[in-house]
Amino acid sequence: MSQTRKPWQGVHVASSLQFNEDFSIDYDAFAEHVAFLAANGCDGIAPNGSLGEYQALSEEERARVITTAIDAAPDGFTVMAGIGSYGGLQARHWANQAAEAGASSVMLLPPNIYRANDDEVVEHYRLVAEVGIPVVAYNNPIDTKVDLTPKLIARLFEAGYIVGVKEFTGDVRRAYEISELVPELDLLIGTDDSVLEMGVAGAVGWVSGYTNAFPQTMMELYRLSTSGDLNDLEKAKSLYRESHSLLRWDTKTEFVQAIKLSMDLAGLKGGTCRPPRGPLSAEYHAAITADTEAALARGYK
Repeated sequence: MSQTRKPWQGVHVASSLQFNEDFSIDYDAFAEHVAFLAANGCDGIAPNGSLGEYQALSEEERARVITTAIDAAPDGFTVMAGIGSYGGLQARHWANQAAEAGASSVMLLPPNIYRANDDEVVEHYRLVAEVGIPVVAYNNPIDTKVDLTPKLIARLFEAGYIVGVKEFTGDVRRAYEISELVPELDLLIGTDDSVLEMGVAGAVGWVSGYTNAFPQTMMELYRLSTSGDLNDLEKAKSLYRESHSLLRWDTKTEFVQAIKLSMDLAGLKGGTCRPPRGPLSAEYHAAITADTEAALARGYK
């Protein structure tokens, strides 16, 4: 790992999870995917996030996904374990498991079945911070119904409970408000279709979905979007514009199926999803296929 990169910075792939036809986890294929992402220049991986279908895993499976990722990760390739849970006690359990397994950091949603108030959210993060592993907050009010507003993020950071935030609202204006309130906090891009805007706004990391299918191209897009070089920015704008119809699938309800289909088309193992996620509609399948084939035709890899 670079001497200047903190373990939660850079591009961490919000990894998909490979299943067999009977819906059992194909751990060998998942380990191969971890190695593939590392070999193609990614900085790390974020397993057991929404894209990894963690909600549909047993406790044994969820723990093994983390240990498999860590065992497959080469030196310098960091693991940011997803520990989203119903409450702080469960999240603390998964933070302990990740820390003991060797993860470098964890990514934590607020309580994800309860519309917690600010004090309850702070307690949720306090319980996990006790473990001692760096915590990146994950703001996804669309799914959790709890919004980590800039003021609440600042409160969590000032209390010493988080080191950064993955911002998934898609509202780039928040990046500036967060940086005004807590300039030392690390901002991570949470939506693939805002990477350019968030890069310009000062993001130092990206928890990325479409990097599963096109790691080299997405790493280049991130580099161009965050370097601060005006020449790079012009190149980023071109690449971003041509890829945006593909990247938008990352924020659709069917994003897991979409990214797995793109992986299949790119010659990787995306495969099936576990229920409740079912097959794509014919319309969506055709649209995702067209966007992915266009990317392949441009040489994305």
